[in-house]
Amino acid sequence: MRTDDLDYNLPEELIAQSPATPRDSSKLLVCSRSDSTTTPRVFRDLPDLLNPGDLLVANPAKVMPARLFGYKYPTGAKIEVFLLQQITDDPALGKCRFKSLMRRRKRLTEGDRVCFPESRLIAEVIECREDIGENIVELTVPDGDVESEIERIGRIPLPPYITDYDGDLGRYQTIYASVPGSVAAPTAGLHFTPDLIQRLHERGIERAEIHLRVGWGTFSPIRSENLEDHNLHAETGELTSDTADRINEVRRNGGRIVAVGTTVTRLLETSVDPSGVIRPFKGPTDLYITPGYSFKAVDVLLTNFHLPKTSLLALVSAFLGVDETRRAYEYAVKEKFRFYSFGDAMLVV
Repeated sequence: MRTDDLDYNLPEELIAQSPATPRDSSKLLVCSRSDSTTTPRVFRDLPDLLNPGDLLVANPAKVMPARLFGYKYPTGAKIEVFLLQQITDDPALGKCRFKSLMRRRKRLTEGDRVCFPESRLIAEVIECREDIGENIVELTVPDGDVESEIERIGRIPLPPYITDYDGDLGRYQTIYASVPGSVAAPTAGLHFTPDLIQRLHERGIERAEIHLRVGWGTFSPIRSENLEDHNLHAETGELTSDTADRINEVRRNGGRIVAVGTTVTRLLETSVDPSGVIRPFKGPTDLYITPGYSFKAVDVLLTNFHLPKTSLLALVSAFLGVDETRRAYEYAVKEKFRFYSFGDAMLVV
């Protein structure tokens, strides 16, 4: 399939620069796979759109404050260290390594150190990867822990298309975010409120959690001419045995598995065996879902509107259908739905 088939025109004013208030006041476009209809609703209508016995599966990934602003020692040159992925050790200890982007005027070399105002945290360049624009840095805190120091001095990163937001960065976290380490939010979950979760519970719709650490590569466009030639970045996830048992029981009882977002979908489909049984999983997944994929674990997909020519849009097109996805997006543009991370949502049933 050609990557251009996942392209579409989006007026810039439809790229949401701030979240809806309250969270569940976002629009919700309900797309039916059985009859190809699209119906506009509001996100707070979700309990009425699902069935008692269904199970929402969400990702509790918490966006870490990955932007660290410091200066090169001893010159004092300003440098931003953008943490991409932890690769060694426990950040609750005094030392660990990360893949990172380092924004600076002059080239850094191995051994260069970055210090941070009013902090004992030090970032040392261990390896320069100029060919891919990344560096490996080792963060250390004498007699302390790296994780706490990152939380104290770091700033939560927003996606590059959000250029005009100066509000509460906590709005770029789900209300149930609890597992740190991601550099982007599982945005389908941003619409939930405590009241909405309670109403879902009262209707007999429960919630389970599986964790996939969301990486910066989630925003990467597919640059190859054909979808099949793209290499998807790997992300680390975990689905426990207790959660696997719970999901399997819901399906045996006739309930549907509702994936809250593409990250959940990837991990569920990674964890399912050929017979449709969910197995415990822990480790990296580079599962790349494109049109033609046969879904075995996910029955309903809840997702935001995604950038063109991305693996996220490829996944939605695989679940809903390429032509149906194109029509849904055209409808959303016509009706002025808000797009991307702070935007509105789709429910594909």
